[in-house]
Amino acid sequence: MNTAVPHERRIVVGVDGSSPSKRALRWALGQAAATGALVEAVICWRFPKIYGWAPASVDRELGTVAGRMLAQAIAEITTDDDLVEIRQIVESGHAAEVLLERAHGAELLVIGNRGLGGFAGTLLGSVGQHCVQQAPCPVVVVRGDQA
Repeated sequence: MNTAVPHERRIVVGVDGSSPSKRALRWALGQAAATGALVEAVICWRFPKIYGWAPASVDRELGTVAGRMLAQAIAEITTDDDLVEIRQIVESGHAAEVLLERAHGAELLVIGNRGLGGFAGTLLGSVGQHCVQQAPCPVVVVRGDQA
């Protein structure tokens, strides 16, 4: 007798509020609807280490702001007719590391071709490059608006 728990179908998508990340979210929602998976929309934040330390209240505030940015991006992309379950994940840490960790056991990792930082002319940002090279699952890179 097989007593294993059924594997949860999950698509992880990185969202930072940029146009490419919103397109990645839209693509992930379409794929999830087609395959019966749920979507984990992940936003990451880090406290800049300029001064070496910060009060704990600053950490909470940055996490709260990141959560609002994620909720806003989801609200812009979704409609009331969407039937896909979306889990909103707000984590402190480097985006590539957090996304790779969340991708363990996922069917797909979906990312935009570049985020808010870096150089506008690059085809793939540093987070995307790292995820494509190190992901434990297939990766889909969705292009956003051209600069």
